[in-house]
Amino acid sequence: MDGVIGFEDGDVASLLSSPEGKPTIDIGKQIFCNSAVNMKNIVAVGFDMDYTLAQYKPDTFESLAYDGTIEKLVTNLGYPKELLEWSFDWTYMVRGLVLDKKRGNILKMDRHKYVKVAYHGFRLISKNEKVATYGNTFTRDAFDGPDYAHIDTLFSLAEAYLFAQLVDFKDSNPEKMSEIKDYYCIYTDVRSAIDMCHRDGSLKEMVAKDPKKYINEDNSIVPMLKMLRTSGRAVFIVTNSLWDYTNVVMNFVFGARTMDGDSSLSLDWLQHFDFVITGSAKPGFFHDENRASIFMVETDSGKLVNTDNGTPLAQVGSPDLELPNQIPNKQCKVFQGGNVGHLHKLLNVGSSSQVLYVGDHIYGDILRSKKVLGWRTMLIVPELEKEARVLSSSRETRKRLQLLRSERDQIEDQTHHLKWSLEHGNLDAGEREKLTSKLDVLQVQRARVRASHQESQKSFHQKFHPVWGQLMKTGYQNSRFAHQVERFACLYTSQVGNLGLYPPAKYYRPGEDLMAHESDVLTK
Repeated sequence: MDGVIGFEDGDVASLLSSPEGKPTIDIGKQIFCNSAVNMKNIVAVGFDMDYTLAQYKPDTFESLAYDGTIEKLVTNLGYPKELLEWSFDWTYMVRGLVLDKKRGNILKMDRHKYVKVAYHGFRLISKNEKVATYGNTFTRDAFDGPDYAHIDTLFSLAEAYLFAQLVDFKDSNPEKMSEIKDYYCIYTDVRSAIDMCHRDGSLKEMVAKDPKKYINEDNSIVPMLKMLRTSGRAVFIVTNSLWDYTNVVMNFVFGARTMDGDSSLSLDWLQHFDFVITGSAKPGFFHDENRASIFMVETDSGKLVNTDNGTPLAQVGSPDLELPNQIPNKQCKVFQGGNVGHLHKLLNVGSSSQVLYVGDHIYGDILRSKKVLGWRTMLIVPELEKEARVLSSSRETRKRLQLLRSERDQIEDQTHHLKWSLEHGNLDAGEREKLTSKLDVLQVQRARVRASHQESQKSFHQKFHPVWGQLMKTGYQNSRFAHQVERFACLYTSQVGNLGLYPPAKYYRPGEDLMAHESDVLTK
């Protein structure tokens, strides 16, 4: 993800003014639809900042988080100093995994919550061990309790990798780890160390010193926002980051890429937004009953000003307070805290379904905003760009897999039929010998086709990721992550700027839902 993402203003104009009226958009940049969204009905579009408007570079930013966490583990929590020599492979983990804290396992499951791939640390768990652990109980585990952690954000990948390393380290060096440090305790320590990094501001301080090292440049964001505002939409940000960090990151995202400390920070980027809410404490922000106060932020000083539902209140002893609506050329108001009720009043929307919110976090951004509020939602999935392109280039491979699976099913059906006939049929010796010979041939064919199918499927999935395979699939089933995307994201795409590739009044319509009996009929 290094380098410059996106396109220039002229690229958007040329796409939207295509003489055919329907420009061809690269599959890696298309917007995919699960639930209908008519943009004509959308009056406000909101964005998260981290991993949405600001796409962090995984090789540098995730490594920064990893190194900081290890330093806290050693310095503050007494872990062996040799951990400081460890390195981080940012390509190893993927979103959608589940950590089994008690057993030290990392799991990938399908949409029905059946565990399909499992590792103990970095050791692949055999099928028999996997079934004995996760598939041999009368009550199926929901994998949602305190014994499990969900890896659903890109920021969590370093956490998962470090947990796997520590599991292997404990198994290989029991004398170097206290007996009380079981796998659950190890995970708790990792989370504590990550929280320490956030609280002391060390990660954000490093990003603020050199944003270019940690954040991708994206030329598609400004033209996309201009298009939305020109079409009459209100545009806003709701981020958990505080104002000081938000201002640094947005300065870089909007083109101030040669910053020299705070002296070069500009407020020009605010012209693209009607409102910016920082320190929102999502997902709690999305509950109207959350009684959090909302403050106006003085953008020059960072000082918080009391408000009455977003309207600034004059402070005792400071009757000459300038209110934002009295300040020329300062149309964007910056706030901290509050809840969704405050935001709805600021936006003056008549219905929550008139809001489209764009974010990267399936729980923090998407699930609550859609399930609780009824907002329309768009999930940003950077991994989708590669996934869609690999799928597009693998049509013949997928056809071959379907043929192999169909052939395997036919041979297995014939085999079971012959076995039943041999066991229960009233056969003479000649007929029994003939069927037995035919069964032998079928079993050889079955073994050959089964091996070919499994190897082809493994090779196909490794095109996406050498360990975990396709992000949105486990075998032929949708993955747990894909199931969440399908349930809670009205729209999903790889980059936020892709929204600028489509007309602002577009009606996004989903494809037809097909049940198994319909799919079999329509695809033959």
